[in-house]
Amino acid sequence: MACSRGAASPDAQTQRRLFAASAGYCQNPGCSNELFVDAAGKSIHIAEMAHVFAANDSGPRAKSDLSKKERGSFENLIMLCANCHTMVDKAPDAFPVKMMLSWKREHANKLQGLFGAVRLGDRASARQVVEPLLAENHAIFKQYGPHIDAARNPESGAAEQWRRKMLTRILPNSRRMLAILDANRHLLGGNERATLEQFRQHIDDLEAFHIEGNREDASRFPGELPKILED
Repeated sequence: MACSRGAASPDAQTQRRLFAASAGYCQNPGCSNELFVDAAGKSIHIAEMAHVFAANDSGPRAKSDLSKKERGSFENLIMLCANCHTMVDKAPDAFPVKMMLSWKREHANKLQGLFGAVRLGDRASARQVVEPLLAENHAIFKQYGPHIDAARNPESGAAEQWRRKMLTRILPNSRRMLAILDANRHLLGGNERATLEQFRQHIDDLEAFHIEGNREDASRFPGELPKILED
């Protein structure tokens, strides 16, 4: 997912924001490619950060008055699969700036629907949407998490398997939960809102670790989250 564009490359925070906005899918609304693919027990990422306005003055959709910082900003980047990135850069006239920026908006709207991130009328309805995601993440952690015996054997492949599950299931599920809970914040009590913010920071830390390779300790998973929206 790295971008080799020098000073026009996004910083770590922008990379995390792009990943979160994509939710693991190509942001071209006409493409349904997942950006992290399971293949022979390994996680292969085909995510590429494409510039809307070119990273340099000779690139596709160039705009010479943009600074290097502006070229590497979140607003000027879109997360695409390798095929779509190649397509938009090799045929820039067919994919103008206005179209590419509209892709990001359409993708965000589509995800709201896919995630069920709509305002619900009661706590039970919101819990019904969130609970399966919590259950799946818990089951994955229990079976593949770094606490299992195989994780202590560097030759077992358990670490790669855990990373694959993290990228393809746990992080997308978690982003979906955040979207749902944010849309239904009006249903949360004070302590639950604090739990939501702890969960948000936990996911941000996990993305920094598993996507960027940041080796700082991640914040702990909030123990109250599995009970959120329960009456």
